Amino acid sequence: MHIEYLKYFYEVASARSISKVANQSHISQPALSQQIQRLEDSLGFKLLERSNKGVELTEAGRIVEKYAKNLIKAYDNMVEDLGAISKKNGTIRIEACPTVATYALPCTIYSIKEQYPGYNYSLTSNLSDAVEHNVLNDMCEVGFIQGKPHDPELVSAKVGTDRLVLVSSADFSIKDEMTLKDLKRYPLIMLQDKYRCSKQINESFREQGFEIGEYNILFSLDSTESVKSSVLKGHGLSFLPYISIKKELYTKQLKEIRLSDFELYYDIFIIYKKSKDMSKSTLEFIQYLKKIGERSFC
Repeated sequence: MHIEYLKYFYEVASARSISKVANQSHISQPALSQQIQRLEDSLGFKLLERSNKGVELTEAGRIVEKYAKNLIKAYDNMVEDLGAISKKNGTIRIEACPTVATYALPCTIYSIKEQYPGYNYSLTSNLSDAVEHNVLNDMCEVGFIQGKPHDPELVSAKVGTDRLVLVSSADFSIKDEMTLKDLKRYPLIMLQDKYRCSKQINESFREQGFEIGEYNILFSLDSTESVKSSVLKGHGLSFLPYISIKKELYTKQLKEIRLSDFELYYDIFIIYKKSKDMSKSTLEFIQYLKKIGERSFC
């Protein structure tokens, strides 16, 4: 199976259109269709159902799409590592949960780059569960997640702590302090449940005798930035990681609402796979990060 065939298939599967991918890739539709046909022939399964409206994945196509992204990424990583042999400056691939990747790690990587200028660093944002999966499957060397990892094959070390802060826009009419019961009177904007911090909020509410479903949830959004934007516009309140809003608190665009009966912290862990053949650059990165910890976070 040729990796290029798989790449073209994945692009078509994502776009659900052969013509769109052909235009973007600057190849003819017949040539692209032929590439996918060769992939189908090599696998022995039909992957796409073609129609005037575009394409739909067959059952086999959905299976191939499921694995294609990681296979393509693994291949690209291999090529990158092979290229580093001659350059003698390998790339450390890092994945981190969105809040850490966006608000904490850029300064850390800058600091480490100053300490070890001969290495390259690649940072990708991903959900904590996906970060664990990708570290285990060698898609990246190092990960940063909220809470301890679930898989015993992962080594972890705590590198920081953050807290979830209830905030509103500066001009939102609300008291500076309240209880969880009082909070029921106000609209809430939440991160989607795929985020570990949302699950932690749900569990912590339950421990206090409340269910999150009892509250006035306006909607759930898929990123910290989208939640923050909605809060800034005065649409409601939200629990957000302090590192994601400390600038807005300092400039008084947002204000913190203290809950007298509720406080929630979470730990940030660095994770890596148990391995005897870890590169020198990765080992140095991990050891240095453990040493400086959250002091280097933005």
